[in-house]
Amino acid sequence: MGLEALFDPAFAASLPRFITPILLAALGGALCERAGVFNIALEGFVLVGAFSAVLGAYFFGSAAMGALTAVFGGVLMGLIFAEFHLRRPGDPIVVSIALNLLAAGLTTYLLRAIFDVAGAFRDPAIVGFEPIHIPLVAAIPLVGPVLSGQSALFYVALGAAVFMHVFFARHRLGLRLRAAGENPAALVAGGVSPERVRLWALVLCGALCGLAGAQLSIANVNLFVENMSAGRGWIAVVAVLLTRGRPLPLLAIVCLFGFVDSLSFRVQGLGWPQQFTDMMPYVATLAVLVVLSWWRLRRSA
Repeated sequence: MGLEALFDPAFAASLPRFITPILLAALGGALCERAGVFNIALEGFVLVGAFSAVLGAYFFGSAAMGALTAVFGGVLMGLIFAEFHLRRPGDPIVVSIALNLLAAGLTTYLLRAIFDVAGAFRDPAIVGFEPIHIPLVAAIPLVGPVLSGQSALFYVALGAAVFMHVFFARHRLGLRLRAAGENPAALVAGGVSPERVRLWALVLCGALCGLAGAQLSIANVNLFVENMSAGRGWIAVVAVLLTRGRPLPLLAIVCLFGFVDSLSFRVQGLGWPQQFTDMMPYVATLAVLVVLSWWRLRRSA
């Protein structure tokens, strides 16, 4: 297999399927980052969203209902985080780790309790998202396979990245989210509770992570596999920390991670060991972290 076969139109068409779940989860994490909530439970949020999406798509026979139940599952995780971090309050790292473990155990248990299967659940009754073909865009070389023929959640993710850029700069709630993270005393002086603003951040984060899970389970494939988030939530956390929650740089970083993630599957056809290809997205994450840290040190010097 040569490079021309490796980077073919099919590879370009696969990129959004890898980018979308990471981007949606990272945008949710960006809301928490800007609001001053250290949330590293994105992996658990995405996993619950993936299971909830299959649950909704199976019982209601609709991909839209699957996405809605995924949002509900993600929001529920956000409310649990808020209960133990904002109301109690507990350490955010401890709460995050607990929620990640809860998500892994709960989805495994519910898979057995509801569907009476272990490992994976696949059924023709699971209705997934159909690809949306855009005739004029599809004819554009290179760009066409990327922007056309994707699930609705891909376009939602792109729109959310652009919207959040304006949201943080112009919208009242966006400005309050930034104030909650940068200067909560200013919110208190204005009669606004920083904890309530952070609650909104966690709820919206849960909704976006739920959609990320829906992309994995009822858009990329029509099934649920135990631990199918497969580290994408952790990659989203790294992307948020690298960009400090800024949406447009976040989009660029996530596209890079999605490219490497997709490439790791393609190079298996070249005979590379699977253990190495599975490691590629995390190596790319560390490489970007090193480069950005070096660049920031040079700027500060």
